[in-house]
Amino acid sequence: MIAALGEATATPYFIYRLRDSMLSDPTGRRILRDRPRISSSTMSMTYLRTLPENTVGRAYADWLDREGVSPDTRDTVKYIDDEECAYVMQRYRECHDFYHAVTGLPIVVEGEVALKAFEFANTLLPMTGLSMFAVTRLKPKERERFWKVYLPWAIKNGMGAKEVVNVYWEEQLERDVNMLRAELGIEKPVDLRSIRKAERERRKAEKEAKERSGDSLGIN
Repeated sequence: MIAALGEATATPYFIYRLRDSMLSDPTGRRILRDRPRISSSTMSMTYLRTLPENTVGRAYADWLDREGVSPDTRDTVKYIDDEECAYVMQRYRECHDFYHAVTGLPIVVEGEVALKAFEFANTLLPMTGLSMFAVTRLKPKERERFWKVYLPWAIKNGMGAKEVVNVYWEEQLERDVNMLRAELGIEKPVDLRSIRKAERERRKAEKEAKERSGDSLGIN
């Protein structure tokens, strides 16, 4: 349903705008001409795992392994009639995990909302903006972090970066991921995994301290 909503809200204007941005870019035009697809059959995960840790391909493979997902999870576009525009939407979907890998944002709701905000500022696809309403599902501290940290990051980097739909990711796999970020104009956000891990450890320590305090008072 989310995929269908994305297609319905992208037409007629927004998907044509994204297509035109590709046509106006030399790399974007090559992508439209070649129409590469991203899947486990077109991209060797075994090979990507052998690349140096600082490369784009290794960052992508490590992110997929860490999150327990594969390149084969993206739905096929069904509701965009124009063949070229349908491919543009398909390309956007299949590149989504590269955006995760380059930014380091995990697939928990908090990370997805932050990435969708970045995508909206960068692509203007309505579905990415609508997805930000999921901020209402976040816990109070997570919402506060989104408004103060990740939304400002998303707006600044999404609007300031080159349009990521014009990245030929298949040709960037062996490049240094930090160099690619610099070239695109993307600053890596504060590590959300580390923040969430630190919060879990803090809550665990507080719970254990409370239990020890109760034991010493003979409550438990």
